Amino acid sequence: MDLRETFATNLRRLRNARGWSQDELALEAEISRSYLSQLEKGVYYVSIKVIGRLADKLDVEPDEFLKRMAKKGRAK
Repeated sequence: MDLRETFATNLRRLRNARGWSQDELALEAEISRSYLSQLEKGVYYVSIKVIGRLADKLDVEPDEFLKRMAKKGRAK
């Protein structure tokens, strides 16, 4: 998984954990819902400025968006 996909997955996870729709987060972060949707799909690269806005509104540190989830080990 590349960093853009990691960002997209974490953005979606953090938004859902907050219980917000894309419309709500986009409004709070002052970006379009369409752009947010594309970020969550991993279509666009995100700027540092937008990462800062999203982190602020989701009440997380910016590095939360780039944390990779631990891979599940296979049972033997």
